[in-house]
Amino acid sequence: MGEVRARLLGREVGVHTIGDLLYRFPYRYIDRTRMWQICEVDESMESTYIQLRCRVSGISFVGEGAKQRFIVEITDGTGSGEMVWFRGIKWIEKSIEVGREYIVFGRPTLYRSRLQLVHPDVELVEQALSRRRESGLQGIYSTTEKLAQAISAKSMYNIVCNAWKLVAADEHAFREVLPEALRTRNGLITLREAIYNIHFPQSAERLRAAEYRLKYEELLGVQLTIQARRSVRYARNDGFIFPRVGALFNKFYRENLPFMLTGAQQRVIKEIRADMVSGRQMNRLLQGDVGSGKTMVAFMSMLLAVDNGYQACIMAPTEILARQHYASMTRFAQGLNVRIAILTGASKAKERREALEGIASGEVDILIGTHALIEDRVKFSNLAYVVIDEQHRFGVEQRAKLWTKNLQPPHILVMTATPIPRTLAMSLYGDLEVSVIDELPPGRKPIATYHYHDSARLRMFGFLRKEIAKGRQVYIVYPLIKGSEKMDYKDLYDGFDSISRDFPLPEYRITVCHGKMKNDDKEAAMAQFKRGEADILIATSVIEVGVDVPNATVMVIESAERFGLSQLHQLRGRVGRGGEQSYCILMTGDKLSKEGRARLEAMCATNDGFRLSELDLKLRGAGDIHGTQQSGEAFELNIANLATDTQIMQITRDEAIAILEGDPQLELPHNRMWAELRDRYRRRERVDFSNIS
Repeated sequence: MGEVRARLLGREVGVHTIGDLLYRFPYRYIDRTRMWQICEVDESMESTYIQLRCRVSGISFVGEGAKQRFIVEITDGTGSGEMVWFRGIKWIEKSIEVGREYIVFGRPTLYRSRLQLVHPDVELVEQALSRRRESGLQGIYSTTEKLAQAISAKSMYNIVCNAWKLVAADEHAFREVLPEALRTRNGLITLREAIYNIHFPQSAERLRAAEYRLKYEELLGVQLTIQARRSVRYARNDGFIFPRVGALFNKFYRENLPFMLTGAQQRVIKEIRADMVSGRQMNRLLQGDVGSGKTMVAFMSMLLAVDNGYQACIMAPTEILARQHYASMTRFAQGLNVRIAILTGASKAKERREALEGIASGEVDILIGTHALIEDRVKFSNLAYVVIDEQHRFGVEQRAKLWTKNLQPPHILVMTATPIPRTLAMSLYGDLEVSVIDELPPGRKPIATYHYHDSARLRMFGFLRKEIAKGRQVYIVYPLIKGSEKMDYKDLYDGFDSISRDFPLPEYRITVCHGKMKNDDKEAAMAQFKRGEADILIATSVIEVGVDVPNATVMVIESAERFGLSQLHQLRGRVGRGGEQSYCILMTGDKLSKEGRARLEAMCATNDGFRLSELDLKLRGAGDIHGTQQSGEAFELNIANLATDTQIMQITRDEAIAILEGDPQLELPHNRMWAELRDRYRRRERVDFSNIS
């Protein structure tokens, strides 16, 4: 390679060595053994690659200067079309002759019902037939915009071919890291065979065998890392022991419990209780759909800590959610001898002083707060139990600061209302025990969800008027505060103007809440809506968590295609919290992508957050499951897919557990395997969600 392209490969995709190159696997393959005819090409093939054998019948230039296009007319006897170049025209013009026959390879489009190939690969028939290919299946490699301009798909394939030739005869090039007994037991081909067949598949069967071997190796490295950490934590036996179920817990359960616990809530409390008497530090993930009662479980488990003479705290990601927890738990604790305080970034001087003094002296039993809890000046007397709500919104470093508030690590309960697919829980949270609240409290009615296009807006407004006339309240959520030239989405400011015209004051009372408002103003708007003093709350996704208004029965989400499934489900969960039938209306324009339409259809079809999370994982990938790349995947998988490789994940998890049980120190024959897999895993590791404590 030339030096310029080599530097570009390193800068754009991190390829610096032949090893780096050969461990960048194709993400799909094109069958270069088939020749298509022009008459066979239709609209359904626009996202695929085709190969044609055709003759050049004419050339022409259209436009001038930077806007010039080079157009080559082609025919194969069954039809005609054209190839188009917008750049590199001088070079391609020299290589094209009218009347010559070529092999043409590229993505087809139909422009005015006529075949068009933009910047295809072109090769003389004589050259193409004389060249030996490693495989009839040509790998297509992920790229970037800059890289694609310098290195075409065909060029990248040829570079990989050349790299393989340099190492093919070197017996030391591919060190086998998996012990032979393990490979035999699991039916795995050798590493050399796998690398060759992942780049140059000799058949569909050999490709499947190569993929399985490489996915197995990758996921085994992940699971060994996770299970080794788990084994170390289990061996420490340094957890606080809460032997008593005391007066506070019993009195609350018998006298203050506002509703009967569901079977799932009872089961989860028993699981937490078992951890608290085991002698091991608890490290538990609590999953529960929106409105399933996680807050009640958290409060009752904190009472167990207080009953045993310890302090507990709960950290929430937003001021709104922290205040919501404070209001709920203060209400739960009426008549109990337990003191609860709150500490947030917006706390007034008196509230802050009382909270800091109370937790330092031990007078405060339960502290509720936001990121303010991890400040250095926050000193606990004897913190033994930490609850983190909506834990994916906190960074690892932020969470870790809480368990340094005590010399002995506290018990940890991390909660999420974003249901996590089983494969993701096994990988991201493999070091945690997982509890699931999979029941909703009795009396909750499923939320009816509908998808309306903008043309049905007047119909939607009419429905809102009927609900408000019944005394109900309405949320209307926008993806943007202000309009954007780059994104054609509805925005809050324009929406407020429009709604104010259709729902005029003083007949309808409207309030606004968004992330750029001052905390006091946000609190005032939310308080007004909660007290029933506003009929409509116009907001951004700042209300995604922590807002509990049982009288609100309608959630309208504008430009709903802008949101991921998990966020749509969270927003929908703001209604349906009372006994009345509630509704979610998803508003969009007429033009939707295939993926956007699939998300909205799924939302209308089910209220099951776990089913939606599985689909979200398939549509958006593990790295974006919470809406941002950084807060999803704990590591970059090179070839395995958490959405589709559930079975391999389970097999490697069982294998990792068995290996560690028989060889806890990972000595021979596992030491070399462990060192190699750990190094590969660490090179791609970004954020470690599994090592919570």
